[in-house]
Amino acid sequence: MCDDNGVSRFLFVPVPVVARLWPAVAIGDALAAGGDEVAWCGPESNLGPLLGPGATIYPTGKRSYREFHQSGTAAVRELWDEYVVPLNRFIQGPVDRAVAEYQPDVVVADQYALAGALAAYKQGVRWASLCAGVLELTPPAGEPGLQEFVRSRLQQAWERAGLPADDRVDLRFSPYLVIATTSAALTGPVPMPDNCVLVGAALGPRRTDPGFDWDWLDPGRRHVLITAGTLSAHLVHGFVPRMMAALEPMAGRVQAVLNASAELLPDPPPHVLVTPRIPMLELMPRLDAVVCTGGQSTVNEALVYGVPLVVAPIRLGELSVAEQVTRAGAGIAVSFAEATPAQLAAAVKALLDEPGYRTQARRIGGEFAVAGGTGTAAARLVTLAAAGRADPNDQGV
Repeated sequence: MCDDNGVSRFLFVPVPVVARLWPAVAIGDALAAGGDEVAWCGPESNLGPLLGPGATIYPTGKRSYREFHQSGTAAVRELWDEYVVPLNRFIQGPVDRAVAEYQPDVVVADQYALAGALAAYKQGVRWASLCAGVLELTPPAGEPGLQEFVRSRLQQAWERAGLPADDRVDLRFSPYLVIATTSAALTGPVPMPDNCVLVGAALGPRRTDPGFDWDWLDPGRRHVLITAGTLSAHLVHGFVPRMMAALEPMAGRVQAVLNASAELLPDPPPHVLVTPRIPMLELMPRLDAVVCTGGQSTVNEALVYGVPLVVAPIRLGELSVAEQVTRAGAGIAVSFAEATPAQLAAAVKALLDEPGYRTQARRIGGEFAVAGGTGTAAARLVTLAAAGRADPNDQGV
């Protein structure tokens, strides 16, 4: 429970992937700005630059995200067996020790950081799940055996933690509070877990943002961002040439920022700026369209600023996000593997020339604003902390 001065202690246990770290960092910053104490448990090399000097970090060491190769149901199995399970096996001990030493009022665990949920459960601490993607919230339908597969991996997590499985508790979704960085405008009527709050986009200052050549942007032309996010860069080699061919006839009226390494397009045409890192939140208000693979982070950042999207999903939650964006009328989905330059050009032109897409993107951005984003997430966590320590016999309620 918070102390006599109303100060609560929060321990964040994130997954060390940049797209999932930024929402957690934004919420942690908001809690700290409100006077609460915030600590982190994870790899210092990932967290240190994002959090800045003076952050309290309980180090876990680092287990990197491996490049993925599967699609469809096989991709979900690959995610769990090649990353989620090994990551949590690796960090369980350090997370247990961090909870015991820091004595937080609330553990805030990424829904894939099962070790955080287990440590909180074991030590009688209330915990919140942070869902920075929609794969688990809106799993693909018609996939026989997929949910049973996930449940078997959750069962193994209980066993590794030396605990009997509690059938009332799904480690991905806290029984106390689930914070999801999306909105009903995207998810539609899909049932959500109990105690789930949809906050929209959780955004905040980004300490590692690079500079940008703002003078390169021609105010007389339209501007398009092309990005594959943080986990798909190794797969875009075939997509980028098709995208460049699609944009070449529009060079007189369109400039494109390609968020990729220089090696991917070593000799870009004058209407294309290639840069491996961008100040995303500063650039978004200046854009007319975004082409991406459908990562929740990029989609949220675009919709906050009312920017419509061409979504070329590759795997996992990107497929659901692409469907949600198109259903909401805020963008167009294309095939990442098969879309031709003509099809890509038609999609970009539609976003630039047909105002309905931007209108719908702005509508969703407005819903995000009402949902409250970072502020709502922080406020709900403060309320949870005020409720005191968990009853070990009541964690499934």
